[in-house]
Amino acid sequence: MKPSRPYLVKALYDWLLDCDLTPHLLVDATQDDVTVPTQFVDDGQIVLNINPSAVRDFYLDDRALSFNARFSGQPMDVYVPMAAILAIYARENGQGMGFGGEPGVDCYTQELAILDNVEDMDADETKEAEKPAKSKRPSLKVVK
Repeated sequence: MKPSRPYLVKALYDWLLDCDLTPHLLVDATQDDVTVPTQFVDDGQIVLNINPSAVRDFYLDDRALSFNARFSGQPMDVYVPMAAILAIYARENGQGMGFGGEPGVDCYTQELAILDNVEDMDADETKEAEKPAKSKRPSLKVVK
């Protein structure tokens, strides 16, 4: 199962913009591959304004979020892997969502490693890797 975080981030980002609110990200700046202005990191975390008026070249996919922005007048390319996004919320009222317990989070890094490996395989290996494993009978799990 693919992680739900990229879908939730995109949906909440669009929702906040539709409501004329300013989307902010809470990011774990200590994780690998995070590129943020370190002078603004506090206790290993940073809050980033991702409003379209504050950023350029905004890009969001299943693996990461990236954009260019100015920090203290200096342009910087920001790169945040999905696993490092802790929350997305509105500056004005705090509405949004924190992450960590959503479906697929426990296998998030495993899924990304698998995706990396699949991309590196040739066509024959890719077909073999995509074959579904025989599964048990379907069941539901209650998540509290």
